[in-house]
Amino acid sequence: MLSVLARAAARAGGGVPTCLVRPVVGVQLSIRSISHQEGLPKLPVPPLRQTCERYLAVLEPLVTEEELEHTRALVSEFLRCGGVGERLQRGLERRARKTENWLSEWWMQSAYLDSHMPVAVYTSPGVVLPPMHFQDQQGQMRFAAKLIAGVLDFKRMIDSETLPAEYLGGKPLCMDQYYQVLSSCRIPAPKKDTVMNYGSGKGPSTHITVVHNFQFFVLDVYNSDGTPLTVDQIHMQLEKIWNSSLQTNKEPIGILTSNHRNTWGKAYNNLIKDKTNKESVRAIQKSIFLVCLDAPMPRVSEDIYYSKVAAQMLHGGGSRWNSGNRWFDKTLQFIVGEDGSCGLTYEHAPAEGPPIVYLVDHVVEYMNKTDRVRAPMIPLPMPRKLRFNITPETKKDIEKAKQNMNIMVHDLDVRVLNFCHYGRKYLKSCKTSPDAFIQMALQLAYYRMYKVCCPTYESASLRMFKLGRTEAIRTTSSESLKFVQAMDDQSKQNTEKLALLQKAIKVHRDYTHMAIHGQAIDRHLLGLKMQAIEDLTSLPEIFMDTSYAVAMHFNLFTSQVGSKTDCVMSIGPMVPDGYGVCYNPMDDHINVAVTAFNSCEETNATKLARSLEEALLDMKDLLIQTPKPKE
Repeated sequence: MLSVLARAAARAGGGVPTCLVRPVVGVQLSIRSISHQEGLPKLPVPPLRQTCERYLAVLEPLVTEEELEHTRALVSEFLRCGGVGERLQRGLERRARKTENWLSEWWMQSAYLDSHMPVAVYTSPGVVLPPMHFQDQQGQMRFAAKLIAGVLDFKRMIDSETLPAEYLGGKPLCMDQYYQVLSSCRIPAPKKDTVMNYGSGKGPSTHITVVHNFQFFVLDVYNSDGTPLTVDQIHMQLEKIWNSSLQTNKEPIGILTSNHRNTWGKAYNNLIKDKTNKESVRAIQKSIFLVCLDAPMPRVSEDIYYSKVAAQMLHGGGSRWNSGNRWFDKTLQFIVGEDGSCGLTYEHAPAEGPPIVYLVDHVVEYMNKTDRVRAPMIPLPMPRKLRFNITPETKKDIEKAKQNMNIMVHDLDVRVLNFCHYGRKYLKSCKTSPDAFIQMALQLAYYRMYKVCCPTYESASLRMFKLGRTEAIRTTSSESLKFVQAMDDQSKQNTEKLALLQKAIKVHRDYTHMAIHGQAIDRHLLGLKMQAIEDLTSLPEIFMDTSYAVAMHFNLFTSQVGSKTDCVMSIGPMVPDGYGVCYNPMDDHINVAVTAFNSCEETNATKLARSLEEALLDMKDLLIQTPKPKE
């Protein structure tokens, strides 16, 4: 989602970007209308006492009794009549009355734009599509041409406002994010980044950027009459790009975008002092999306193929491979490798995962059903190559970015688990929530490795509200702890273990319901903290407490992928000693990607993936072996 979480968000209040989130109940579709957005409710500010009580309940399985007692005293003081908590709550309620969404601006800043970490690995998710059966440049070009046509077909729905609106449980969802993913780009700055969208207004974007061999090209994708180029026409233009970018001795200017944001912000200002460079950068920023035509990666065995491709989507494989074949600030980058690997990475600030998933599903469906239409061979202008004048200072910046990227590549461990024993169809037949069941399996896998439970974050969508982004589902509970402790306890009967599992699943489902209805704790706590920063000279003690630091240190950062496509998504860990876990429950199998940092001796992505597989198998055995009570 995407961590994919900015460390700054944790400091600001424990938030993380959501990734590809599957709605808890089925999504219905209807034609979008202007009134759809206008009729959405505002995000509520939950009652202060309710959040504080739920916060204390969250802490129970995570901190010692002594720490919890100390926190209870702080919370009691925070809630004191006429005290600081009430003042902050009133401030939040005033803000909610005056704005369309009291959280959205703070969220964008704290979770993304205030972060100084690189967007690659740290905030941008990677998505792997099923491998294609081409192994050469011709296949690569044909596939890329169809993919581009598919994205343009999605854009047609955006432009004509015929994108189907989504409903959850009969309630309309905010569609605003769908209109932010195309023609947008993050703009670096030494202090704080911004996000620009070039999709509307005077002269909306009509070109995409294509990068091959580290060289960038502007490809106009519309004819003079406004119709999109056909697949054949796009294919022909891609061939021209490929043939004119065979030289590989060019400086990988794109690798600058993978750097620490402060460093990239300074390098960016130096880069665009040159007029030619500034025009080239603006052309990339204003493009509808970016297509990376990647060089083939080294061949690997089938069992680690998905793991290697997932890493490739996150960071490009390093300076020797395709990390310079990117512009990581671009919201959407589709990646097509000459070896048949394909997928995308997306910059998280403008939107969460659902619009990306919807777009991916649409493009895959489009490519599967589209027959190539032979177009008249009207001569098309040569795609324009973007020129860069590399000064010695920029050359030094590129070399430093290469070093930093290579360190990041070597530090990130990615392991994909293709769990083929069962999927959501089986779990639904057992009348259990697939999402909650997998979350409990993760709790069990982690507990078996470390003999403790940890703060766990699962992304939930707040799109039931106008301009809603995300909330955290906190998977770890007193009930989940009792279940994982009982699972390997030989003195416990299966009936008791199953009862504890079912209770933990119910608690998870209840928390999920609270989260999507704006009644969970993390965004409210973030809002109170941000309000305190604006109003007070010092932070309330509740935010300086050891328990707060523990609660916001998410060792498991997780997200469910809501895709019809058999894809694998991966995200970086949120904390140095944590894991990023994405899972896509298909009908008969589950795709899981686990990431960890090699620099942490305590974490190991392969071990957690294996432990998760064992937990899923053992929990299925528990379902099978436990006699059902007679009705």
